[in-house]
Amino acid sequence: MTAVEAPSRAATDVLSTVFGFSSFRPGQGEIVAAAEAGRDLLLVAPTGSGKSIGYWVPGIAKGGLTLVVSPLIALMNDQVARLQSLGIPAAALHSQVDRDTQEAALASARSGVLRFLYVTPERFAVPAFTAALPGLRVSRLAIDEAHCISSWGHD
Repeated sequence: MTAVEAPSRAATDVLSTVFGFSSFRPGQGEIVAAAEAGRDLLLVAPTGSGKSIGYWVPGIAKGGLTLVVSPLIALMNDQVARLQSLGIPAAALHSQVDRDTQEAALASARSGVLRFLYVTPERFAVPAFTAALPGLRVSRLAIDEAHCISSWGHD
């Protein structure tokens, strides 16, 4: 990443109007700019440092569906609730979500309404979900809590 990369005007507008922040924290702007450019990224930062902004802002500014894989149901629920409270269409698919809600979330994702779909790693072992993936037109993929990948297993 070069030092001249900066987030788009749309991204800075989203940061301000949606999240209420006047500027990015150190490093966030470069991450957002790289995400907007479609680059593959790895962000390692401490809890509470604002890592989610790195995919939230591009997901809102650029549109499309962001698929977020997270092993932590409580974190998924918190992030979905936060996004929804800001008027951003978001949903989560995990073992505690009933079938009707899951189907509604997938339908919303297929129709292009949903901006963020959070799923557990185990969701990829569910045939109905993997069959639905091609119809979702995912614009970006974020792996949250990536340090857990090795504990998710080889399958």
